[in-house]
Amino acid sequence: MTLKKFIPAIAAAAVALPTVALAQDAPVPGVDASTDSIFIFNTLLFLIGGFLVMWMAAGFSMLEAGLVRQKNVTMQLTKNVALFSLAAIFYYLVGYNLMYPLGNWSIGSDETGGYLGAFGPAVLEAVGITRDAADDYGYASTGSDFFFQLMFCATTASIVSGTLAERIKLWPFLIFTIVLTAFIYPIQASWKWGGGFLDSQYGFLDFAGSTVVHSVGGWAALAGALILGPRIGKYKDGRVHPYPGSNLALATLGTFILWLGWFGFNGASQLAIGTVGDAADVSRIFANTNTAAAGGAIAALIMTQVMYGKVDLTMVLNGALAGLVSITAEPLTPSLGAATLIGAVGGVLIVFTVPLLDKFKIDDVVGAIPVHLVCGIWGTLAVVLTNPDATLGGQLISIVIVGVFVFVVSAVVWYILKMTMGIRVPAEDEITGLDTAELGMEAYPEFAKG
Repeated sequence: MTLKKFIPAIAAAAVALPTVALAQDAPVPGVDASTDSIFIFNTLLFLIGGFLVMWMAAGFSMLEAGLVRQKNVTMQLTKNVALFSLAAIFYYLVGYNLMYPLGNWSIGSDETGGYLGAFGPAVLEAVGITRDAADDYGYASTGSDFFFQLMFCATTASIVSGTLAERIKLWPFLIFTIVLTAFIYPIQASWKWGGGFLDSQYGFLDFAGSTVVHSVGGWAALAGALILGPRIGKYKDGRVHPYPGSNLALATLGTFILWLGWFGFNGASQLAIGTVGDAADVSRIFANTNTAAAGGAIAALIMTQVMYGKVDLTMVLNGALAGLVSITAEPLTPSLGAATLIGAVGGVLIVFTVPLLDKFKIDDVVGAIPVHLVCGIWGTLAVVLTNPDATLGGQLISIVIVGVFVFVVSAVVWYILKMTMGIRVPAEDEITGLDTAELGMEAYPEFAKG
C-alpha cells in the first residue's frame, strides 16, 4: 500500500491533535487547547534553534584551529571551550536580567525605554509548571528563551577569540570574556531586544543581530587588537608577511558548521512558530540565510580570481560567513535574489577589507573584524533596502551608539588588563608557540618536530 493512501488519515489526525488532552493534563475551562500548541511549538523553536547556535561554538573552534599555525592550535581550542563555559555561567548570574529585566527598568525607566536592566541571576519556571503559573503562557517557556539567548551571548565572545590568536595570554582573555558576556553584551542588547531606547526612540531594526551580536564582537576584537599589537614579524620591513593556517580542511569544516548553525541563529529569531504565518516566515528565513551565504562565497571566489589571478580558499570561507552576517539583520523581508545580492556585497567587502587592515597594521588572525564588524555594519544598513519600517537615520545612529559604547568600554578593560597583569605573552613564548609555552601540550605532537 502506498503512502498516498495514508495521507488523508494522517492529515485528519494532525488537525485533531490540538484538541487531544493527556490524562495528567486535563482541559482547563476557558483555556483554548490551541494555546498549549503555540506554547509548545514556540518553546521547541527556541530549543532547536538554541542547540543549532550552540553547534556554532564547534564551528568557531574548527575555523580558528585551522587558520592559526600548528603551534597555537591547542590554545585556540582551549579558549573556545572556556569562553563558552564562562558565558553560560555569567550570562546566568548577571547578563540575562540585564538584557531582559524583570519588571520595570532600574535605570532610565520611562515611556521611551530604558538604559540598564536589573541585576540578579536568571530564574526558570518551577519543575512541572502549570498553565496558571507559567511566566508567559501562550508564548514560550522561560527556560527555552534563556537557553536560546545565552547562545547569542557566547557567539559574541567567540568572535573575539580568533582575532587575538597566537599572542594573547589565556587568563586575561578569559577575564575579558567574563566582562563581555556579563555586562557589555547584555547592556547594549537590552537597548534593542530588551525594549530599550534604541528600539523605542530610534526604531532600530536588527532581526537577529548583525549589530547586536556580530559588530559587538567585532568592536571588542578591534579594541583588543589595537592594544595588543600584531604578531612578531607580521609587518616587517614595510611588508606584510602572511602566516598560513595549519589545516584548511578544519577551517572548511568549521565554516560549514557555522553555516548550519546560522539556520538556528536567524530562523529561531522569528521567536514564534505556532501559526501558519510564523512557520512560513521561518522557512523563508532559512532560504534567505542560505542563499546569502552562497552569494558571499561566490563573490569572494570571483573577486580573488580577478584580483590575484588565483582563488583564495580562506577568502571564500570568510566570504560565506560575510554573507551570513550581512543577512542576519533582516533575513525575512528580502526576496531570494535580494538576499543573494546582500550576501554578495558582504563577500566583496571581505576581499577589500582584509588587506586594508594590513595597511593599518591591524593583525586579525582569522579575519573576524572584516566578517563580523564590517559586514555587520553593512547588513544593518541593508535593512532599509527591503524593510519599509527601517530608516537610514535610525539604523546609522544605533550603529554608532552601540559601536562607541562597546569599543570604548572594551578598550578600557583591555588597557586595565594590560597595565595590571599583562595581556601579551613574552616574545620567546610567542615564537615557541602558545601550546607548549602556556599549556604544555601540542595539538599534533607526532608532527611537531618533523
